[in-house]
Amino acid sequence: MSFGSREVGPNRYREDIGRYYEDFEVGAIYEHRPGRTINEADNSWFTLLTMNTHPLHFDTEYASHSEFGKPLVNSCLTLSMVAGMSVSDTSQKAIANLGWTDIKMPHPVFVGDTLYAESEVLEKRESNSRPTQGIVSVRTLGKNQDGTVVMSYDRSFLVPKRGHGVEDKIQDAAE
Repeated sequence: MSFGSREVGPNRYREDIGRYYEDFEVGAIYEHRPGRTINEADNSWFTLLTMNTHPLHFDTEYASHSEFGKPLVNSCLTLSMVAGMSVSDTSQKAIANLGWTDIKMPHPVFVGDTLYAESEVLEKRESNSRPTQGIVSVRTLGKNQDGTVVMSYDRSFLVPKRGHGVEDKIQDAAE
């Protein structure tokens, strides 16, 4: 299956990202690009927006006395960025996230680090209660510019089968 665009008329193409249930293969690994370099504003704004008051994320003097010697990137920001990177490849067509498990942060992330992500399909099965949908489970890794794993988690989501997604309904309504 080729991703990127689909023909919607003579010599007319529409961007089409994401996957239908049938497009997932157990064991496949999807590398998510582009990467994203975290800057100081990202970390400060996210930390303050989420009301995380731990000075290790925004007080350089405080952080200089920690074992890390400098501010840490808020781990929820790391999770959000890594998850966001995976959407276009895994859950762009999803109906709902069903669960997140085993979130791990084995290595610190700092301002200036560039994050990359990849997801491996662990399992897929047809939904018992929704015959036009299936459940896909993936393990996503976030890595820094050196290839060091900085985050991992497992996620399951509900995804439509081909011909039953929102894009299909919009296309049918337009015809």
